[in-house]
Amino acid sequence: MHELPTEWTALCALVFLLGLKHGFDADHLATIDGLTRFNARQGRPFARYCGALFSLGHGAIVIAIALAVGVASEKWEAPAWLELSGAWISVGFLTVLGIANLSAVLAAGPDQVVTPIGLKGRLLGGLSAARRPWTVALVGALFALSFDTVSQAALFALTASQFGGAWHAIFLGLLFMLGMLVTDGVNGLWISRLIARADQLACIASRIMGLAVSSVSLLVAALGAAKLASPSIDQWTEGREAVLGALVVSVIATSFLAAVLIARMRPRAAG
Repeated sequence: MHELPTEWTALCALVFLLGLKHGFDADHLATIDGLTRFNARQGRPFARYCGALFSLGHGAIVIAIALAVGVASEKWEAPAWLELSGAWISVGFLTVLGIANLSAVLAAGPDQVVTPIGLKGRLLGGLSAARRPWTVALVGALFALSFDTVSQAALFALTASQFGGAWHAIFLGLLFMLGMLVTDGVNGLWISRLIARADQLACIASRIMGLAVSSVSLLVAALGAAKLASPSIDQWTEGREAVLGALVVSVIATSFLAAVLIARMRPRAAG
């Protein structure tokens, strides 16, 4: 677990950043897009809050994992393969999602809004048809039951054990959920705004986000693979995790804000 800081404040900051970044995961974006669109078409008032509901369900599982690992940390040591396997799985998923979303942007017609592409949503079937707030949260919870999410939550919970055990692990789980809640909640609100207008500006805004998500996914995957393949690169990144995480979040957040501003613009009246 050398990739996580051993100083409490730095660890908290990094876990919050990881939550922010996790909320921009293409699977999250694609599923929240589907949930928001489905419920908006049905005229349900909670449609714009699908991102926040999804994040709360997802975060509840993360906190439960953190609690379980925190309680068991005194009697259980993480196997050596956990971090390595999780890292390679993350690299693989990010690469596939990056290529898929880049292809979606390139294949979209000039008057077509680009919708994000995810893998988990396709594997789990028609989850975008959740019709109640609690079922939207349940979809988020199901998405957390994956190896990458479980391994990430277990690793930061085990790191927290050196500061006092379960309560510290729960606090980190809450920080992670708060980061997701910010990005997933804002994403749901943004999707509801795009649905309300399907003009050229909405098409441009969706392309900006699609390119940002695909580009960052591929770059993070490339960095992760480089760290795993080269000890020197791994050593160079050690201690810079928070800076690199903040850079990733800043790039996507800037793209997101640009897309929101474009989507909010009103066409000038003719003449």
